[in-house]
Amino acid sequence: MLPLPADTAEVGLLPPPPWASASLGYSVKERIPMSESVRRHKQCASAGGPVPVAIVTVSDTRTPETDVNRAYLEDRLRSAGQEIAAYRLIRDEPAEVERVLDELAGGPARVILFNGGTGVSRRDTTYDVLARKLEKTLPGFGELFRMLSYQEIGPAAMLSRATAGLYRGCVVFSTPGSPAAVRLAWEKLIAPELEHLAWEAAR
Repeated sequence: MLPLPADTAEVGLLPPPPWASASLGYSVKERIPMSESVRRHKQCASAGGPVPVAIVTVSDTRTPETDVNRAYLEDRLRSAGQEIAAYRLIRDEPAEVERVLDELAGGPARVILFNGGTGVSRRDTTYDVLARKLEKTLPGFGELFRMLSYQEIGPAAMLSRATAGLYRGCVVFSTPGSPAAVRLAWEKLIAPELEHLAWEAAR
């Protein structure tokens, strides 16, 4: 078992990394130390109040009433004390993805959550639009998402083109449209860093 630094209590704690396992010398109950700078940044970010978040579902078949991802994300955002700035349901058309991205980035939202259109079929175009629009990318999001997804669905995780980055001061996330994928991305990656990322993007 790998020992934790003696000053762990002073610098704060993070959950164990997703790759941590018994074979690497970690137990599921252990925590890894949070750096002092990250701790300070998170404190500053949390003091900034609720984060305005926009939700975009990209689908050719769902309606506002059948959009389970909208229902899930709105519930999680309210529970976390964040603000729902907007909701859009659009078809998987490049022009619509680009239009709604520009519209929402020009509004109050500081984070935009896209779901749907990240696969490799002909109709999956969300990634292609975002890839050419994002001003800065966050490669680690897609890498971590696919790693976590691999643990649940195996090699099929490679078909996901989940991505994230910055556009006009907004943090943009794009996940697959399956409810399981949306939950995975939210719980493991987005929620823990939402305030921190929004704060960093606005600096």
